[in-house]
Amino acid sequence: MSRPLVISDCDEVLLHMVAHFRDWLGESEGVDFSLDSNNFAQAMRWRTNGELVGERDIWRLLGSFFDTEMHRQLPIEGALEGINALADHADVVILTNLTDERQARRTRQLADHGLDVRVFTNQGPKGPALKAIVEEYAPSRAVFIDDLPQHHHSAAETVPDVRRLHLCGEPLLAPHIDCAHRAGHAHARIDTWAEATPWLLEQLQTENSKEQA
Repeated sequence: MSRPLVISDCDEVLLHMVAHFRDWLGESEGVDFSLDSNNFAQAMRWRTNGELVGERDIWRLLGSFFDTEMHRQLPIEGALEGINALADHADVVILTNLTDERQARRTRQLADHGLDVRVFTNQGPKGPALKAIVEEYAPSRAVFIDDLPQHHHSAAETVPDVRRLHLCGEPLLAPHIDCAHRAGHAHARIDTWAEATPWLLEQLQTENSKEQA
């Protein structure tokens, strides 16, 4: 019989990202980062003139961060303990929106934090990638964890039988993110691993999980 499967995002679910990105921008790139809405593009301004950082430079800076600064990223409180608890009952894989050439770097990064997990990279909505993973593993049941509502929307449309937890463990970001649970695309919204871990374990251990509200 196949095992249950947990498919988890990484940034802001397992590891802090935006707080470390903000610090690096200020230290090294002459950019002030202030997030007061869910509009990432409006959060970054050049320190020299106060102008917004353009889209091309935003992507360049994000790429540079993931190429050179991933060692900065520290775990979300309780995330490593939570994901290891889940691994006692299920297979665990990571589905992260990084380009494919950064897959090995992300795998090593997680291994350095004690997580020996398979990493899938993706660009764009995660539903199709999630579907392919579920088809490969053919789990008895599956749970998807992500911090962004658009990925839960995509998952709900593509693999509706997968249980979906909206979790954003970054306090800078969590208040500004639309709630996928409220929108009807996630089965729950829980932003701390202390509360999320029991919920997730229940989903893995409940035979009729897809029938739950």
